Amino acid sequence: MARQAASARAGSPALLSIGQVLARLTPEFPDLSSSKLRFLEERGLVSPARTASGYRKFSPDDVERLRIVLGMQRDHYLPLKVIKAYLAELDAGLDPQLPGAAPTAGPSMLPTGRRFKRGELLREAQASQELLQDAISASVIAPAEVYGEETLAVLRALVELQRHGIEPRHLRGFRAAAQRELGLIETALVPIARRNDVSSRAQTAELAREIAGQLDVVRGSIIRSALARIQP
Repeated sequence: MARQAASARAGSPALLSIGQVLARLTPEFPDLSSSKLRFLEERGLVSPARTASGYRKFSPDDVERLRIVLGMQRDHYLPLKVIKAYLAELDAGLDPQLPGAAPTAGPSMLPTGRRFKRGELLREAQASQELLQDAISASVIAPAEVYGEETLAVLRALVELQRHGIEPRHLRGFRAAAQRELGLIETALVPIARRNDVSSRAQTAELAREIAGQLDVVRGSIIRSALARIQP
């Protein structure tokens, strides 16, 4: 019955093809592709109707659901299993807290969505041009025309650290540590990346997010444990 209902819905002129969905969403999410849409369907994030010929047809609710999923990935860099759990609570009529949006959450190793030009970045962080340049020279911040919220969080931290005599040059080892973490992620992705097909590329990107998030948790725990040893 569900399949018949889906097929009936697929005949509605209000339903959209993959191409039409892409036309609506790619202005907001430029990296979106048909393979990404199919991958999200495989993971159970969206369930489009099917025509009798098997073509996918998306309702306005499907499009809005995709906008939520893609926005949560872009702005909070959340793994799909977390997003799926959030959507399940919404579907159950609950009012769940947006994952990653708690006001007490600290900076993460994962990037978020806002963008700042250099002048805006300095103004938001209340940092000097010299501090930003020192951070770039020490490879703590990568040079760019436009910066994200992750860089803003780092620059704000550097402002506070500088007040305690800790300069960007003292943090050069952080870049090496990040490269080691990246090496771990790349090694874990090798079995999937070797398949080199459309589906595996989408899975690789998602798995990279999940591993990065777990490394973030472990790293934060190690630091908190070290702090506990020096606290009175």
